[in-house]
Amino acid sequence: MTEKMPISALPELDAAAWLDHDDAIADYLTLVLAEDDPALLAAALGDIARARARLAGGANPGAGSRASDPPFAATDCGAGPPFEAVSKACKAVGLRLVAQPVRDSALPRP
Repeated sequence: MTEKMPISALPELDAAAWLDHDDAIADYLTLVLAEDDPALLAAALGDIARARARLAGGANPGAGSRASDPPFAATDCGAGPPFEAVSKACKAVGLRLVAQPVRDSALPRP
């Protein structure tokens, strides 16, 4: 029988390690935006900033990088980051927000 491992014993996953090219970063942010969770968005922008620092050759992207500075830092307030902070963070990591129609939208199609 296989021994069960408690969740607390699992290593923490750093999403930044998987964000190794522009398409992966854009796909990650798209998935995060679909969750409609401001705190998750703030954390994802931090992941993206760390990934960009690593890709740019930063030896220690966590120390003194923009990933630890606002607007990349996750907020403790329940409201999440304001749109201006999200917009600036996206621009800083080379991304732009886009809109896509929701497939189950109640709006009539032209």
